[in-house]
Amino acid sequence: MPSATTSEPFMRLLVLDTIHGGGVITLALREQGYSVDCVDVYRGEDGITPDAALKYQYSCCIAPVHLDPDYPLLHAGMPVITHHQAVGILIGANLPDLMIEITGERGKTTTAYALAHLMQGRGILHTSSGTVQYPGRVLLSKTSITPASLIAPAREARNINGWFIAESSLGVSGRGDLGILTTASDYRIANGKRSALAAKCEHLKTCKTLLLPGDIGLDHPNQHTVGEIVSCEGTTLSYDHNGIRGSFVHPLLTLKGYRYPLMTAAAAACLLGIDPHPLSSFEALPGRMQVREENGCLIIDASNSGTNCETSCEAAAYGGAIRPDAPIHLVIGQDEHAVCENFAESEIIRTIEEIRPEIVTIVSLPGPAETTAGYPDCRVATSLHDAIQKSEKRPDTILLLAVKTWR
Repeated sequence: MPSATTSEPFMRLLVLDTIHGGGVITLALREQGYSVDCVDVYRGEDGITPDAALKYQYSCCIAPVHLDPDYPLLHAGMPVITHHQAVGILIGANLPDLMIEITGERGKTTTAYALAHLMQGRGILHTSSGTVQYPGRVLLSKTSITPASLIAPAREARNINGWFIAESSLGVSGRGDLGILTTASDYRIANGKRSALAAKCEHLKTCKTLLLPGDIGLDHPNQHTVGEIVSCEGTTLSYDHNGIRGSFVHPLLTLKGYRYPLMTAAAAACLLGIDPHPLSSFEALPGRMQVREENGCLIIDASNSGTNCETSCEAAAYGGAIRPDAPIHLVIGQDEHAVCENFAESEIIRTIEEIRPEIVTIVSLPGPAETTAGYPDCRVATSLHDAIQKSEKRPDTILLLAVKTWR
């Protein structure tokens, strides 16, 4: 496939996987004049069959990083690039005024929103919560964070001559002025044959500047770690980089789910020449430890795409600090909306055992018997929304929402 500055298209391209953004990539390539075939590698419903694809000769194959590396079409003798790399080419040479790309296992959305909180003028924020235009915070659309989902918001950022902050799963397009890795944690992808962290790092390498967690380094001429720029002690975050020096206090810094994203956003701001002090007014996001009261009931919303045992237990501890000894009604499970990683039933059981709530509501599990053994007051809901609607908001209690869902 040609580079971002090459105008002459190849005769025929092959895109693998139509359901994780491959369909969007196919349409974008066809709009640019390419002849493109696509193969639905997971369902076999769209495009052409693998056998049909083997009969043609392609100039390039475009495949997702999570595809099994032993998939036959990846070994058909043609060059192979990733969806992320193809999106980087499709975004083109006419980039947004400032492009910041964020990937990592956890903290992507919070980091992106915190950084957008500091930006001046017009811009586009694209996260798992949706695509939002600033400064008015107008929701433009809600799409996934597959790499293909970057194409439209990048174009919109160019149209308004604004900045672009983009969250992406399993890597970045590599076109960013600043590429951010939020965590160095790893897990297996591609039928267990590849490292997710290695995939993310490989795509980050072509960004102009990198911001990394302190426990990783890449072969890149302009990389920085968060710990070189900021430090955090209790509720105080301090920063010092290139003449930008100061500190601010924020109660959210006591929470791991906010401490690292706020530190990362502050470090990124310093790299961009922005004083991060306004982060002192940053508010918790819906689904990410947002706290409110209803009829005297403390509601802690910790339901998002990254919800797991650790975040749920942290939310329970946070609620206990605000309202000691209050009985907890735990709403836990996985919503019907697709997420990259499931909330495993074994982890749900472990979470319940650690929190020991008074009431449990299970979302989208086949049955409550094993999961809620020892909990006489157990309920079942079909979705997070259903669970919230059914839950009693009793005074002096805590309603903890810990459902894995896209928000």
